[in-house]
Amino acid sequence: MTTTEPSKPESGSGLTVVVALLVNAGIAVLKAIAGLITGSAALFAEAAHSVADTITEVLLLTALRRSSRPADRRHPFGYGKERYFWSLMAAISIFASGSVLAIAEGIRSLSGEQEQTRPEVAYLVLGLAFVLESVSWLRAVRQIRREAAEEQTPFFHYLRSVDDPTAKTVLLEDSGALIGLLLAFLGVGLHQLTGSGVWDAAASLAIGVLLAVVAYVLGRSNRALLIGQQANRRLIDRIRRRLRERPEVEVVVDLLTMSTGADRVLLCARLDFDDTLTVGELERACVRIDAELREEFVELDEIFLEPVPRSDPELRARVLARYGRMP
Repeated sequence: MTTTEPSKPESGSGLTVVVALLVNAGIAVLKAIAGLITGSAALFAEAAHSVADTITEVLLLTALRRSSRPADRRHPFGYGKERYFWSLMAAISIFASGSVLAIAEGIRSLSGEQEQTRPEVAYLVLGLAFVLESVSWLRAVRQIRREAAEEQTPFFHYLRSVDDPTAKTVLLEDSGALIGLLLAFLGVGLHQLTGSGVWDAAASLAIGVLLAVVAYVLGRSNRALLIGQQANRRLIDRIRRRLRERPEVEVVVDLLTMSTGADRVLLCARLDFDDTLTVGELERACVRIDAELREEFVELDEIFLEPVPRSDPELRARVLARYGRMP
């Protein structure tokens, strides 16, 4: 049996993305201008970095808008996974628009000695960019910390397991941006001190590698969600506990979950009910269990309750193959 709820209201993800978009767009222009004035490869790499981050924010806003559409005939489980797809595209953008260009700029700079001019402009722009990026970074940290506190989960554990990639993407790209700015500052400074453009080029290459790592981490987490990652382990354990407490349920034979969007979970529970229940009593028990689960666990978007015998050999074999043991 299933029931579909309307899409849940968005959290602060939209504002977090908009703040990051405005910050990165402005910083990209400043870095590009500073790169032209100073001839710094690291600044050009950082300009590419900010362009990639700006494209990322546009993709994340697209994800927020498209994933909020209600379920329809063609997509009965809704469009929640649109968020994972566009977040995966954002990871690809970071690699293609940021990492590749930064590495290419570093290689180009190594092939010919680059003259450094007016390094004070570079320091000014990098310092301003660090302040602005910190504003966006703090916004993302506060949002994730608030959500982790609501879930009563440690910050880093929540960051690893969260099914909403939006704030996580902003946090990781802003963290990468702050590290990239420090690398650029180091490259410009060492170039000025030594007179060798190798340091500037090395900073550009390091920024490119950094962006590749950020893109890989984001791509891997969104890949898992797109494939069909199970819900948070704590949520699953709480649901299992509630089902076991129901007097009509003798055994929870199997519990399948899948994240279908941010804070949206599909649940399939295979239950061995009391054999003395009549068909009518079984139907009413399923209705009650469904309603109670929805009331307690707002994340549950679709619920399927399947009465099964615990002794069925084929079902036991599938459960053992999946978990290695019976739940």
